[in-house]
Amino acid sequence: MVNKIVIVGGVGGGATVAAQIRRNDPDSEIHIIERYGYISFANCGMPYYLGGEITDRKRVIYSENDFAEKYNISIETYAEVTHIEREKKTVFFEKNNKPYEIDYDTLILSPGARAIKPDLVGIASNTFTLRTIEDMDQIETFISDEHPKTAAIIGGGFIGLEMLENLHKRGIHCSLVDHSAHVMKRLDPDMASHVDAHIKEKGVDLYLNDKLESYSNNGATLHLQSGKTIQADMTLMAIGITPNIELAENAGLELGETGAIKVNEVMQTNDPAIYALGDAVEEVDFITKKTAHVALAWPAHRQAFVIASHLNGEKIQRDGILGSSIFRLFDLTVAITGQNSSALDELNIPFEAVMSSGYSHAGYYPGSEKLWMKIVFDPNSGRLLGGSVIGAKGADKRMAVLATAIKGKLTVDDLTDLELGYNPIYSGSKDAVNILGYKAREQWKKINE
Repeated sequence: MVNKIVIVGGVGGGATVAAQIRRNDPDSEIHIIERYGYISFANCGMPYYLGGEITDRKRVIYSENDFAEKYNISIETYAEVTHIEREKKTVFFEKNNKPYEIDYDTLILSPGARAIKPDLVGIASNTFTLRTIEDMDQIETFISDEHPKTAAIIGGGFIGLEMLENLHKRGIHCSLVDHSAHVMKRLDPDMASHVDAHIKEKGVDLYLNDKLESYSNNGATLHLQSGKTIQADMTLMAIGITPNIELAENAGLELGETGAIKVNEVMQTNDPAIYALGDAVEEVDFITKKTAHVALAWPAHRQAFVIASHLNGEKIQRDGILGSSIFRLFDLTVAITGQNSSALDELNIPFEAVMSSGYSHAGYYPGSEKLWMKIVFDPNSGRLLGGSVIGAKGADKRMAVLATAIKGKLTVDDLTDLELGYNPIYSGSKDAVNILGYKAREQWKKINE
């Protein structure tokens, strides 16, 4: 019997699960209903298109027709799902102001999340968020038509920092406002301070421990909580996202502790005929085993594989996620995996922390660059709980090693014994990860003496 699968939402969750299902299942009927105009695009590529590094807009968009033809999938874009009737196994949606309905055997929800945009006094059309292709196009049109000289970025997370770099590349003088003492809350303060300093080195006006309260002058003057004002021709709001859970909630599907959609180990909701994935669902943290809402591309793609495998009769083991993340900020790469000191403190989980500085490769070979590294580990077992790496070169591969070590449940002692390959072009005879391990091992030994 042919299974009729309806997927609500595209992009990293919905489009990926559709493609994964089709690889295993050539026969089932697959339909995707997407509220916006693009079924599959590279969210993470949008800042780099706006910065001019990606010059062809088509490079960040997967053509709807090509996707539909390749995977033999029926697609409805600009279609808004209004409600689900679980008893009838029917999805209701509107397109071009006309109502439609479609029945399903299996329903997969990938409604994503929306950028938070507070309705502040004085807000105007020169304030943007970046979440969809439509958002990207609006920003590009504004920059091309209005030629802004100044911009304010509100929020020092991933989107805020990536857009800071790319607007700066467009020749726009930037100010960055963040309510915390440092940018990027997933970094501990002693690591984030390197990022703060680098931002200032680039001539960016950095406002920490501050918050946007209102606008005036048709959105060109920003009034901060501290009483300071910023003049900006445009504002990018990057203070976070909210999962789109209304459709699931109205259908009586259970929400989790984080407020996102609750799913089981195979991504089913409390209705076994309905799965969910992507930015609207909550996950389990690999380290703490507590629920977490982590809106990143890797978890969405893994969740798609889990769902497709389950529909094909295979159950994939899921141990939780680390939230491994990486981004570039001007001349630095910032890479993070697992927990940090601040998060472990909040959860009352005991830990030890070790910092170390090293180099991307042998110091005598030209081009060697400084690396700052930090790990947290269990004081009893020595098991790694998280790590972060910052540097101009080599931070990506060191974070990848730490993420693998955490997944492998390795200890700080194990870090000293990793053979990571030596050549002066690529590392030292003892890699920066090994050196970090030796330093942590000494601290661990003293604790347990």
